[in-house]
Amino acid sequence: MFYYFDPLYFLFAIPGLLVALFAQAKVKSSFHKFSQIACRNGLTGAQAAQRILEANGISNVRVVRTNGNLTDHYDPRNNTIALSDGVYGSATISAIGVAAHEAGHAVQYAKNYAPIKWRSALVPVCNFGAGISPFLILLGYLMNMDILLFLALGVFGLSVLFQLVTLPVEFNASRRALQAIESYRLLDTDELQGAKSVLSAAALTYVAALLQSLLIFLYYFVRFSKRRD
Repeated sequence: MFYYFDPLYFLFAIPGLLVALFAQAKVKSSFHKFSQIACRNGLTGAQAAQRILEANGISNVRVVRTNGNLTDHYDPRNNTIALSDGVYGSATISAIGVAAHEAGHAVQYAKNYAPIKWRSALVPVCNFGAGISPFLILLGYLMNMDILLFLALGVFGLSVLFQLVTLPVEFNASRRALQAIESYRLLDTDELQGAKSVLSAAALTYVAALLQSLLIFLYYFVRFSKRRD
C-alpha cells in the first residue's frame, strides 16, 4: 500500500523492470527473426515435439494447439504440450526450438528430473503465499505487529525460491531441446544456431523474473527493517 508513493520502492523496482522489458523485447525479436526462416526438412513444431516424445518412449503426452502468441507450455496435470498458433503448425526454426523446449519438460518428468518436481511442489504454496501476503502486510500495519510483516516477507520469499528453482529447470529443458534437435536431425547444423538464439533469449526472461522477485524481496526487507528502527 505504501509503495505507490515510496521512492525506495522505485529504486528497487525499476532496475528489475528494465531488465524484464529488455528480456521480453529480446525474446520477441529473436522469435520473430527465426520464425521468418523455414526449416529445410519441413517439420512443424508439433511434429518435432512428437518425434522427441517418441524417441524418449513417451506415449502418454499429447501435443495440442493453444491460442495466443508465445503461450507454449507443458502441463503435467493433463500430460499435454500446448503449442501456440505460431509454433504448432509452423515449419520454422523458431517453431522447432520452442516445441523442442516444451518437449524437454515432458522428458524431464519422464526421467524424474528432481528440480521440476520441486518447482511443481512449490506452485500451490506460492499461489497461497501470493494471496495471503498483502493481507499480512495490511494487518501488520493496522495492528502494529512487526511479526506479521516479517511473516509476509517469509511468505513472499517463497516466490524468490520458486524463481530460483525455475532457472535450472528451464536451462535443462533448453539443453535437452538442443541435444534432441541435433541428435534427431530436426534442424540442420547451421539452422541449430537459430534455435540456440531463440532459447537463449527465452532463458533471459527467467533470469529477469528472478531478479525482479529478489529486488522486491529486498525492498520489503529494507522497508520493514527501517520501520522497526
